[in-house]
Amino acid sequence: MNIFVTGATGWVGSAVVAELLRAGHAVAGLARTDEKAAALAATGAQVVRGTLENLDGLRDAASIADAVIHTAFNHDFSKFAENAEQDQRVIAALADALEGSDRPLLVTSGLAGIARGATEADLPKSVSPRKSEQAAQAARERGVRVATVRLAPSVHGAGDYGFVPILVRTARQHGVSAYIGAGDNCWSGVHRSDAARVYRLALEQGVTETAYHAVADESVTFKSIAEVIGRRLGLPVESRDRDHFGWFAIMAGGDMSVSSERTRKLLGWTPTGPSLLADIDQPAYYAG
Repeated sequence: MNIFVTGATGWVGSAVVAELLRAGHAVAGLARTDEKAAALAATGAQVVRGTLENLDGLRDAASIADAVIHTAFNHDFSKFAENAEQDQRVIAALADALEGSDRPLLVTSGLAGIARGATEADLPKSVSPRKSEQAAQAARERGVRVATVRLAPSVHGAGDYGFVPILVRTARQHGVSAYIGAGDNCWSGVHRSDAARVYRLALEQGVTETAYHAVADESVTFKSIAEVIGRRLGLPVESRDRDHFGWFAIMAGGDMSVSSERTRKLLGWTPTGPSLLADIDQPAYYAG
């Protein structure tokens, strides 16, 4: 297949590009700078220069692809609501290009608002400004073959710059690796390479579902994450109130553990990467 990937140089998107290329697919990836374009070209992918603001360019690239994977999202949390609105516009533009065809679109989302223990059939509550799922549903109502890949809150691996590094920085700043309350709220996790395979397998098997769960460790207590970080940094591990985490409290106190049983069964997906706790116990997470 010829597959157009947004976010092709990002943490998840670059792993998806590598996975697709290894499997023999042709990839065109979105890149917004010369540096990122050069890095993408070096992988063997075709470069589509542009940004998420250039909706016409996104439509053009999607219109000549056999399938589209949307992993891009601006994670500037100071303007998260604006970025969520942009994400909706991008998904709608990609749907414009695919409407009236049977060519699939995979949209990326997280687990915020998904009930604890939820399956792929469960829908999120509207607790987050991010509306990727709602945009995917709107595209589906237009007849577009679209599914959401729900990523675990920790997509971990060497080079991770996501939520676990935020926890490491917060622990260093305050001199304590903290959790909220009893710390029994749960996260889930997936290694970056395992997450990438979910996208590939979903495309290759025809995108038959409305949602897939890229979740390897289904339920990891937040306290156990804090304990690994505290041990690695030589800091006490203690309960703190939500204010300790500032804007990140909604994530630190979130219960984001779900089932991925259906995804595993349908795709024949067996995660092979290290577990969340084993991975964040590596020195790379604490270097610098």
